[in-house]
Amino acid sequence: MGGSGGGYFEDRSPKNIQDDLRKEEQATDTQVFETKVSTEIASLLTEYNDRDTSAVTTAIDTLRKALESEIEDVSINPVFGGSVRKHTYVNGISDIDSLFVLKGEGLAREKPGVVLDHFEEALRVKLPACNIERDNIALGVTINGLKIEILPAVRQGNKLAISSVSGEQWSRISPEAFFRKLSEVNARQGSKVVPCIKMVKGVIDGFPESHKLRGYHVESLAIEAFKGYRGPQNTKAMIEHFFTSASERVLQPIRDKSGQSLHVDGYAGSKNSETRRLMSQSLDRVARRIKNANASQSVDHWMRILDQESE
Repeated sequence: MGGSGGGYFEDRSPKNIQDDLRKEEQATDTQVFETKVSTEIASLLTEYNDRDTSAVTTAIDTLRKALESEIEDVSINPVFGGSVRKHTYVNGISDIDSLFVLKGEGLAREKPGVVLDHFEEALRVKLPACNIERDNIALGVTINGLKIEILPAVRQGNKLAISSVSGEQWSRISPEAFFRKLSEVNARQGSKVVPCIKMVKGVIDGFPESHKLRGYHVESLAIEAFKGYRGPQNTKAMIEHFFTSASERVLQPIRDKSGQSLHVDGYAGSKNSETRRLMSQSLDRVARRIKNANASQSVDHWMRILDQESE
């Protein structure tokens, strides 16, 4: 009654065994690479997210009290917080700490620049010790070393309006609807969309000026990219997906149901405009660099893509 024994290696050629061992080694190497890149991304995100929520709330309350004669409402205190990393900042709705609705029925008849002048002057009078920075849309107020991003808005009927990117006209918005949509997509994707947006903005900040996308545009492209996403729910994979998706999607205007469509990407021109093609080229270049970094399993290459300050 003999038994034939046998096992996994029986009747397998040395070459087959070598191939299987090599595949196992490659799988292990890939897992190590993925883990290392994810760890580095998490480390970078702590720099974007290193904000004291309680301190932000206190600062907003200080601003509200100082400006109570100028504002009718303090609205939209995003749970996302700002994505300020050292000196890197790209305007977007998810970057804003608070939206201030200004008093005055006639404000909407003035140009946005005039209204922002008035609001900035009020801030300087009420809070002379604060440092104030400004662009065409928002004001950055530094209180006790903490920078708070404020988005002033005016009422146009039952809608809110904020300055267009050019600062020349008002753009009607539905910020509640936009936040709701962004929040829904973020929650559906394991709360990984907002971290992905923050990393993406850091990369785009290094684009040539004529190739840069505004923050609102990036956020809307992220909604488009991830509303039906079925890939891995980790920041690394989602950064890859964003750049691949956005390089194609950026070529045509976004008609967003939240009321943001005129503001999101009107500055980029019509479908397939020169500006859109330049943006697409830069986004695609990042997507290809990511693929190359993955193919060579180079953590250093990944970090050079994500961390502009390391280059």
